[in-house]
Amino acid sequence: MKKNIKAALLSAFVLPGLGQVYKGARIKGGIMIALVNIFLLAALFLVMQGMGELLVTAKLSGMAAAERVVEGLKEKGPTGRILLAAFFALWAYGVADALFRTEKGEGKRED
Repeated sequence: MKKNIKAALLSAFVLPGLGQVYKGARIKGGIMIALVNIFLLAALFLVMQGMGELLVTAKLSGMAAAERVVEGLKEKGPTGRILLAAFFALWAYGVADALFRTEKGEGKRED
């Protein structure tokens, strides 16, 4: 059980998927780490894209127009919320999987 707690803490506080790698499920952990990186990079891209528009507008026409850009970013769609929800779902799955799933031979006692 101690290994499960360490794996859950790694997945919760360091990087989702790292707990799976620690427990020996390297393929599952690698896939989870790759997905987390994709979600974070996509979110970063959306933020940077919005900030670029915001900074250009603020520089050219003042802060009043920049507020309109921020409102426009909120109306662009649910892409950011979907990415955030997917990241947290993957995070929760990683922690629960690392904590509760036993690998083959892990739960058996040898006498």
